[in-house]
Amino acid sequence: MLENLKERLEIAFKSLRSKGRLESKDIESALREVRVALLEADVNFKAVKDLITKIKERAKGEKVRESLTPSQQVIKIVQEELTLLLGSDAAEIDLSPPFPVVIMLVGLQGTGKTTTAAKLAGHFQKEEKNILLVAADPYRPAASKQLETLAKQLGIDFFSSQLSEPKRMVREAVDYAQTNNINLVVLDTAGTRHIDSKMMEELREIKREVNPRETLLIADALTGQDAVNQALHFKEELGIDGIILTKLDGDARGGAALSMKAVTGQPIKFVGVGEKLNALERFYPQRMASQILGMGDVFSLIEKAEAALDKKKTSEKIKKIKRGDFDLEDFKEQLQQIRKMGPISQLLELVPGFSKIKRAQGLNIEDGELKGIAAIISSMTREERRNPRILNGSRKRRIAQGSGREVREVNLLLKNFLQMKEMMRFFDKKYSALSTK
Repeated sequence: MLENLKERLEIAFKSLRSKGRLESKDIESALREVRVALLEADVNFKAVKDLITKIKERAKGEKVRESLTPSQQVIKIVQEELTLLLGSDAAEIDLSPPFPVVIMLVGLQGTGKTTTAAKLAGHFQKEEKNILLVAADPYRPAASKQLETLAKQLGIDFFSSQLSEPKRMVREAVDYAQTNNINLVVLDTAGTRHIDSKMMEELREIKREVNPRETLLIADALTGQDAVNQALHFKEELGIDGIILTKLDGDARGGAALSMKAVTGQPIKFVGVGEKLNALERFYPQRMASQILGMGDVFSLIEKAEAALDKKKTSEKIKKIKRGDFDLEDFKEQLQQIRKMGPISQLLELVPGFSKIKRAQGLNIEDGELKGIAAIISSMTREERRNPRILNGSRKRRIAQGSGREVREVNLLLKNFLQMKEMMRFFDKKYSALSTK
């Protein structure tokens, strides 16, 4: 998502880099490109107009800092205004007492509501919350079964009722939570293909019955401005406290994410970035603005690493690197931990400047490459992994055949691994020498 927008904005700012100072005509030209880029990304036209007006006023009114080039100054202003457009600060969900806290999820069919209910429960499970997932959709037995399956995978309590009236179903669920000392209840409510008065009335009845702490709309990023219009309708007809935008890892142009807060006044609180149950992330406006402008997102990268990496094992590997004992077996373990962090293509987009290098060099790094490396290493014997220098021609052919790769790929892996190992030793020696001075 947003790749085309990133490229268009990069082009828009390129002409400013050679300028010694900012002229009005330079700003006008760059902002025309920014405007077109945002409209092509399906951002709401009124939001674009307001954003460009604010950027223009600031860009013409501020002096360029001595430490910054004109293009950097404009990008700084654009980043700050984009952050405000996206919602400024990350929006929290209040989980403080009294318990149980009830979170009501609403939305149309096909937006990923049931999966998101499980993802949200899994997210708060990490905070040691006692959670109850509730199937509050009496019309689709498959949805209830799906939620039950997901709850089992997460090890979270699940509740369904034999009652057919939604408001009575949720009342029963909340009473169960109170009796069993559960502090968080997530309601997966019914949805229809299109917004209709009957669905809205049922949702209003549920709200009146259990008074949820928050009502969150689940919207599909792939539907662009339709998602924004749905959010506006739900806000007016039902009242919502925030939005969870799903499928943000897909081919969405980004318009829904960039328009939602400006049009509806409601913040995006979480975003779905994949199909796995851990593929739900808090939404940080400033980080999103940085990614759009190709600046990466180091904070998210660090958070993913902390969540996925085994600190004890990583510490042991660092010690082995310093001793020069790091081998292909260790390398394979580290690859497995990296893959837990998510798709490699998504991780690299969080690295500052990577998107620019990717476009310049035509790089296309996919998860299949990591799987290929892991397959090659897995086809080696333990002795070969611990001492790759014993690998001769016949051993390499056997490994290539066993992993479904080519001998040249085996050779390339060995070459890169040995170079990496030597580089690690070099930097460790340099660091040790400097630290003793």
